[in-house]
Amino acid sequence: MTQWEELLRRNLIQGRLSQLYERKFPRHIRHSLCLCLESQDWDLAALDENKARACFHALLMYLDEQWNHSLQDNNFFPGPDFLGMKDYLVKHFQDEPLNLAVILSECLQEEKKVLASASEKQGCGSPAVQQKWKELDRGVNELKRQTLEVKKEVKSLELLNENLDYVQKTWQNKVEQDSGLAQSNAAVKEGCLKQANFIMQTKEMVLQQIVDILNQAEQIVAALTDVELPEWKRRQQLACIGGPVDTSLDHLEEWFTAVADVLIQVNQELQKLQDQSKKYNSPDASSFPRETENFTLSLLTKLLANALVVDKQPIMSSLPQRPQILKTGVRFTAAVRFLTNLPEFKCQLKVKPVFDKDVEETTTVNGYRHFDFTSDNSKVLDVDRPDGGLVAEFAHMTLKESKARPKGSCESHLGVTEELHIIKFVTELQFAGLSYNIEASSLPVIVISSTSQIPSAWASVMWCNMLSTSEPRNLSLFVDPPPLTWQQLSQVLSWQFLSVGQRGLDEDQLSMLRDKIVDNPDGIIHWNKFSKNESVWIWIDGILDLIKRHLVDLWQDGYIMGFVSRETTRDLLKEKLGPF
Repeated sequence: MTQWEELLRRNLIQGRLSQLYERKFPRHIRHSLCLCLESQDWDLAALDENKARACFHALLMYLDEQWNHSLQDNNFFPGPDFLGMKDYLVKHFQDEPLNLAVILSECLQEEKKVLASASEKQGCGSPAVQQKWKELDRGVNELKRQTLEVKKEVKSLELLNENLDYVQKTWQNKVEQDSGLAQSNAAVKEGCLKQANFIMQTKEMVLQQIVDILNQAEQIVAALTDVELPEWKRRQQLACIGGPVDTSLDHLEEWFTAVADVLIQVNQELQKLQDQSKKYNSPDASSFPRETENFTLSLLTKLLANALVVDKQPIMSSLPQRPQILKTGVRFTAAVRFLTNLPEFKCQLKVKPVFDKDVEETTTVNGYRHFDFTSDNSKVLDVDRPDGGLVAEFAHMTLKESKARPKGSCESHLGVTEELHIIKFVTELQFAGLSYNIEASSLPVIVISSTSQIPSAWASVMWCNMLSTSEPRNLSLFVDPPPLTWQQLSQVLSWQFLSVGQRGLDEDQLSMLRDKIVDNPDGIIHWNKFSKNESVWIWIDGILDLIKRHLVDLWQDGYIMGFVSRETTRDLLKEKLGPF
């Protein structure tokens, strides 16, 4: 797997990497030429013009080869524009191949840093998290081992039953044909009885093994659905507002898939035991423990009901760093993933997005806007990504406002950018004789009608994501918005500068901001103070926009002090000699 594919697989091409490619090099060329680009030594080329020129010509030759291959394939759908990429490289770098080498060296090094940072967060987190994940790994591996043992025992039982049945039937025929064997009949019957008792005891032992597996599986399912999955959703929520956290689903997908596979295999072995009891008229056939099968299916149901997640929150391509803001009539994308990635489920799940499904505010709040999708966006989950995930990507969704607005039972004082909505992704699965209704909900989204509403909408997204930490989400949050502590707000503000300028705020900058924003001695900031009446956020957002447009390099390198009070400015000017 190339470095670029690894970044895609782990959903890391965002934030500082996304901005880097916006400024330095076309992202679509990096994507299409990932293998060729990474096969060249751009670090060395950045120091040697001859090497840089050789690497440049190697790229052009590769593009020519790919163009010729595309002509020979005669694909109906157009592929990458290799000629367009070649024209771009020739136009911008033919006379300055060293410049290309410097740019690509910087980009590839930055990618390595992002991967290393993500790996550190994932693999070298707190000792408690590490220990918890190791225990889950051990628990899942133990389930798989015990399930293999059960399968061997069930197969052994089948052979024992076959042998006993054969002896009983053939011996009876021999006795009927030869009366001289009648005196041996009692001994044979006694042997058969002993064998039947042994089979019964073995079966009871296997059933107990299955119960032990299910008891362990129950604990792991609870850990996955009640602890690990909510924690991942919280990390994703923070990542949406710039938090430098790991949102990889690798561990969860591995655990969900393994445990579901164990439960499916256990259910199959239970069916085999039941079939054996009926086939060989076992004395315990009527008392077969149906509750064990029901227990298995209940665990599987809980796992599958939680397996659908919103892998990529709704986002417009024009606002790559500000998800959860949608504009009517403008295309946006989202993606869902089914964590139980088994072959049995491939192409079996058709997912449909539904706007504001089961949202009380649509009927109880007067003036609450109603929206619909402009077309049917249903997708079938399929394995069509480099990481092999069971994913459906909704790449062409748009919203329109419904004309009818039913009146509710109370008045709404919410502004457009305070009105929270959700998108639910629903599907139905038929499996193991049961029907599963499965759904996953997006984080709250805000629907705007004008780009001028983006700053206020983003303030609402940040406030909501910091406060609404569990499901179901509180879509009436801004009817009476709770305050944030300075610790919470300072963290999310620093993330904004990290996302835009690749450097967060230091303690001095945060201290100045605190003096400007916080009036309350308890360090509490109210929503009205931040975004409504005094519009502190609009001022900060203007600074972020200035950095993004003109000052990224200077901000990243620390040449801009940023937030400095008048008093500090005077002191600094007095300390330094010069005409200014």
